[in-house]
Amino acid sequence: MKKFNIKSNKKEKEIMGICELEEDKLSQMVRDFIEMDCENFQVDELVDHNNPTNTYLSLKDILENVSDGEKEILGKILFYWRNNMEPKKLRQWIVNRLRIDEYEASLCKTSWITSSGSPSAFQFTGDYEYIDVMMKGISNGSERVRLIVDIDFRSQFELARPTQEYQELLNSLPSIFVGTEDKLNGIISLLCSAAKQSLKEKGLHVPPWRKASYMHSKWLSHNCKKIALFAPTLHIV
Repeated sequence: MKKFNIKSNKKEKEIMGICELEEDKLSQMVRDFIEMDCENFQVDELVDHNNPTNTYLSLKDILENVSDGEKEILGKILFYWRNNMEPKKLRQWIVNRLRIDEYEASLCKTSWITSSGSPSAFQFTGDYEYIDVMMKGISNGSERVRLIVDIDFRSQFELARPTQEYQELLNSLPSIFVGTEDKLNGIISLLCSAAKQSLKEKGLHVPPWRKASYMHSKWLSHNCKKIALFAPTLHIV
């Protein structure tokens, strides 16, 4: 009977198995087996690995810098909130309610392609959905500010085996995010760099979907489709 080298064939079997899965399962399988480094934003300098307290305070400063427009939209979302709706339906509901209240709100769908391995052995698509609201600037009536709204924000940064320091950072994030692109960029930079350090301390590689470039693409991808939902006959209860 022919004997197979288990070690030499293990990766090959995994790859063959991946190819037979449906597209929606492909990304998950790649995540399970491929944890290789790829190009990402250089954000390590934003995190003081020798003093996690500094990182926590930097994040705290970002989160506490809240504009009147951000407070206004967050208040509206909390008023519209429905606990019995699935996230997708809830996002649509919130966009419709905002538009009824004469806010320029849209449902945003981003998509992108991520490569793993060298040279680009695997490619899988990513997609995400969130809300954006265009607000008039306070200092100039003609100036508009784009606010990004994510109703499931904190969970996007969760790690399976976080260090205590990273868990404290995660706990400080809001579950509902309302903020500008600059604020979001600052949070992504801090959290992704802290996640890298957390994984390193646990002896784990940094998977592509935990890198700043991937997280950036979720909300700020150039391939973003805006859908201005509106239901004039929406039943409000």
